Amino acid sequence: MNSRSCICVSAMKPCCRFLISFTSSSLFGFSPPNSDKFIISSKLHCRNIDSRSIRSGIHCRRIVLDRNGFCDSDSISWGGGSRVLRARGSRGRGRGVLVIPRVASDFRNHSTSSLDSHVNDKSFESMFVKPLVFKDVEKTERIPKKESVNGGGKDANFGNVGVRKETERVLSQTEVEKEAWKLLRGAVVNYCGFPVGTVAANDPGDTQTLNYDQVFIRDFVPSAYAFMLDGEGEIVRNFLLHTLQLQSWEKTVDCHSPGPGLMPASFKVKSGPREGNDGSFEEFLDPDFGGSAIGRVSPVDSGLWWIILLRAYGKLTGDYTLQERIDVQTGIKLILKLCLADGFDMFPTLLVTDGSCMIDRRMGIHGHPLEIQALFYSALRCAREMLIVNDGTKNLVAAVNNRLSALSFHIREYYWVDIKKINEIYRYNTEEYSADATNKFNIYPDQIPTWLVDWIPDKGGYFIGNLQPAHMDFRFFTLGNLWAVISSLGNQEQNEGVMTLIEEKWDDLVANMPLKICFPALEKDEWRIITGSDPKNTPWSYHNGGSWPTLLWQFTLACIKMGKLELAKKAVAVAEKRLKEDEWPEYYDTKSGRFVGKQSRLYQTWTIAGFLAAKKLIEQPEKASLLFWEEDYQLLETCVCGLSKSSGRKNKCSRFTPPRS
Repeated sequence: MNSRSCICVSAMKPCCRFLISFTSSSLFGFSPPNSDKFIISSKLHCRNIDSRSIRSGIHCRRIVLDRNGFCDSDSISWGGGSRVLRARGSRGRGRGVLVIPRVASDFRNHSTSSLDSHVNDKSFESMFVKPLVFKDVEKTERIPKKESVNGGGKDANFGNVGVRKETERVLSQTEVEKEAWKLLRGAVVNYCGFPVGTVAANDPGDTQTLNYDQVFIRDFVPSAYAFMLDGEGEIVRNFLLHTLQLQSWEKTVDCHSPGPGLMPASFKVKSGPREGNDGSFEEFLDPDFGGSAIGRVSPVDSGLWWIILLRAYGKLTGDYTLQERIDVQTGIKLILKLCLADGFDMFPTLLVTDGSCMIDRRMGIHGHPLEIQALFYSALRCAREMLIVNDGTKNLVAAVNNRLSALSFHIREYYWVDIKKINEIYRYNTEEYSADATNKFNIYPDQIPTWLVDWIPDKGGYFIGNLQPAHMDFRFFTLGNLWAVISSLGNQEQNEGVMTLIEEKWDDLVANMPLKICFPALEKDEWRIITGSDPKNTPWSYHNGGSWPTLLWQFTLACIKMGKLELAKKAVAVAEKRLKEDEWPEYYDTKSGRFVGKQSRLYQTWTIAGFLAAKKLIEQPEKASLLFWEEDYQLLETCVCGLSKSSGRKNKCSRFTPPRS
């Protein structure tokens, strides 16, 4: 049988090599390159190798290292069109091995239990020392492939049923859906011949792409959900592994290097001439950790999204071997190390700068923005599910449990507002110096904005956008509230209250295009002072009250969880009327979302993917239950929010508040 083998080694340092296996595939309608054997090394250039180097037809999964062995029990079916230079005399299709460039660290020489579990221990950094060296590649059993739907014998009838169902599914798609799938697959980015993500936007008329031709971690999430809900998981696995490798790359801005667990905001596949004068080219990944971003802000949410997507991949594909790998387990720990590091803050919430999440420009969200806290809580719940518990991780798992308990109490108690709570704040006493103070953050009643008094409905409520000493940001931020519902950061009553408020304020939050990124917009002096007179974030535009269709899939997931599927269908129907006609814009302007955004990119990928993911969730609501969380009663039982009895202080836990009848 003809076969090929591909070894990809990055020239970036620290140089570590990582082996995984792949099989031929035709994902997205393309096939991998047909070649005998070729090697890609030093930033991915290609050359022929001796057939004796790697045996023909071997499906590898074990690597013998220079010290301890590392077993990779996974196999990957890679798909996508090839952009790799082919070796001469290439022919046929087969299986081989792929060494992905730039694995995270030397952690394969460590057992999981050998990692010090304390989250602030410097031993994490010690893993980034010595590159790996291969000594042998052993043969392993090939992973059985799924039966073709066109197979014969006793499975022929089953295959025919599968063909009919697939045909019916395609025929049932609307013209809008068909175009969306075509555009989404057209946005796929290939690296070393295999799909690794989707570009942020693919507007053929755009003469200045800026960084919209890159693969953003947060932008790819809805694409990943859409692909997985459609039965295509390979691109997601590739993405997770490649971004894991980027986690370890050297990250320096103005002579300062952040922690090793930081995930990039985005990456781009680039090519350039290989060293030497043979005329060949090489491919390499070029990540951006915020050093090239507007404002030079590191992406706090990237690592959180990566963990959330890793869990979703296992749930939707049934492939849990990925999250069990030592490199992936270590990647989770490194992200947790950054998030759980000790600091000066007295609160369990993450302290971040402005522009460190989806709202990546100055919008007054520095401090403890709800969006980051909701994603942080979701990522902690994901990590707790995926971490392998042993002597080396038990302390880390305990730290995660403690933070989950403290964070849920803090958000439920201090971020939640409804008509009753606002009236309570209106009557606050200030300058209280006492452990039993009611106004713990010294919030001045005059901070209550005039718009809120008339806007807050009699039923329902929401989580405010930010909380700091003497400051409450009363704006409604959609993404943070939706993830509070999805992850059960709020209790049942609060989750129902958020959905009730969205329903009550439909004309403000949805109107002509779902959904407002925040409400209301900053105007006049507030806009000038808080945004710095940002010409892109003018009132009711972009992040300042713009309408973002990509939020549809998250809204749909929250609706399904709370038993409001019809509400999700209503929102999707509103979007479906306009998105194709408007050429899939990034965002919409004006208070009611009537105009395409003045600087909005067209054919924005996460607009397309958000719509498709929402449609797939509506078609398969049973799969939504794999992606959200119910109340964690174990956390309630081990609640650490109460102060010690010896102090004589009392603290009421809002998580035990019974639902209203």
